[in-house]
Amino acid sequence: MKRNNLLLGALLFCSFAFSRVQVDTISVFSIKMKKEVKSVVVVPLNYTKSKHYPVVYLLHGYSDNYAKWINTVPSIKNLSTKYQIILVCPDGGYSSWYFDSPIDSTFQYESFITKDLLSYIDTHYSTITDRSARAITGQSMGGHGALYLAIRNKNLFAHAGSMSGGVDLRFTPTKFDIAKRIGSIETSPEEWDKRSVVNLVSSLKNKELDLIIDCGVSDFFYQINEELHHKLMALNIDHDYIQRPGKHNWSYWENAIQYQLLYFDRCFKRMKQK
Repeated sequence: MKRNNLLLGALLFCSFAFSRVQVDTISVFSIKMKKEVKSVVVVPLNYTKSKHYPVVYLLHGYSDNYAKWINTVPSIKNLSTKYQIILVCPDGGYSSWYFDSPIDSTFQYESFITKDLLSYIDTHYSTITDRSARAITGQSMGGHGALYLAIRNKNLFAHAGSMSGGVDLRFTPTKFDIAKRIGSIETSPEEWDKRSVVNLVSSLKNKELDLIIDCGVSDFFYQINEELHHKLMALNIDHDYIQRPGKHNWSYWENAIQYQLLYFDRCFKRMKQK
């Protein structure tokens, strides 16, 4: 009996020693910003290095950080396991809007995510490194950031989404620190124009990106999301557009993320069949 107990204990120890913690907090060095930037990485519960997984980058909103999604919507762990995907939640520097600031060298988050972080994730985790297995989405500032990064880096991302995204920076020219990143709209109107997603979509060809856009009808960003939807329609660019009752809050995003990840799961499976 004592021998059996020892054997059982050894097996349990090995199980714990070699099992993967489902949520990692990592620090990745940003070459352009010359600092470490944290991210949360969520892997499926049964994660194994013998299998390769699609990756969804999940961006936070204004004033939040890398831990906001996992702390506020811990059910994303279950969604990671359900869809067998890796979720990566990078820090966006409080109010970076996820682009490289032309006036502040300490806010270079497009370069960080698309070069430093993406390379680190593909090196340290068992990922499918092709763009067909890589998606990006986010809420509010992160919704704009996800579409902005995907459109500008179509060689890296095949699928992109937005939840209540601030998709036209010019809609709030005196809020959310945008002027701190690109200058005031009066002095640098061209920066506001060329960095607004609603303008960037004109560069897209149909089916270059799989797109899902989601916004509540009581959200203060609803109008600009409607405008983005109608512009995509006019450009004949296929996309999924969801509007439902809801405001600019976590109750809405906790629901919306389920539709976003279902959409990406279908995209990943379709790409895999090609």
